[in-house]
Amino acid sequence: PRKPPIKNIDRFEKTNLFYAVKDKNKFKDQTVCIFGGGDSALDWTVELSKIAKKIILIHRREEFRAAHHTVTLAKDLEKKGKVEILTCYQPTDFEGDKSIKNVKIKHDNGDQRDLKVDSVLAFFGLKMELGPIANWGLDLEAKSLKVETKSFQTNENGIFAIGDICTYPGKLKLILSGFHEGALCAQECFKRARPEEKYVFRFTTSSSDIQKRLGVK
Repeated sequence: PRKPPIKNIDRFEKTNLFYAVKDKNKFKDQTVCIFGGGDSALDWTVELSKIAKKIILIHRREEFRAAHHTVTLAKDLEKKGKVEILTCYQPTDFEGDKSIKNVKIKHDNGDQRDLKVDSVLAFFGLKMELGPIANWGLDLEAKSLKVETKSFQTNENGIFAIGDICTYPGKLKLILSGFHEGALCAQECFKRARPEEKYVFRFTTSSSDIQKRLGVK
């Protein structure tokens, strides 16, 4: 996950700084500070408002990237006093010994605020890191793997890439595109893994065998 630009932030990650919600009941009756403007931040703002004492939602921009419906719900909760929304603010420091007690934020206009909190959720997205893959001799373009679009194979025979990690002319980082890439890649992998077996293309809407395996009636 992308982390807030706070010095020595790691010391809080074992106590009350989180990048995901594993057990929402952990935040019951707490004042929770949520950073982010995407779906994760807004979805958990709405969900945790049902059990938390208060939610403080902080975003660095005026507009949110999350679904319009969820943003509307969050703003309605603000009117009811369950949520406080602060836009154009960014974190400058987290104060506390082993856990965060105070969050310092700064507005684009220079205004600074201190917030007393029980927990912090940071939803700044994911950071793409190739790790050991960077040393495999694969063709890279801006930290993405270059593939050909017939089977989504890289320049190394037998190594394929689909989804956000790959790139090609016209690439769109959408879930819909990922399904398309996965289908073509899977066909090629099947041919290589079972060269003696005939590949049978079937549709879930008409194949009773596939429907049975999926539990579709």
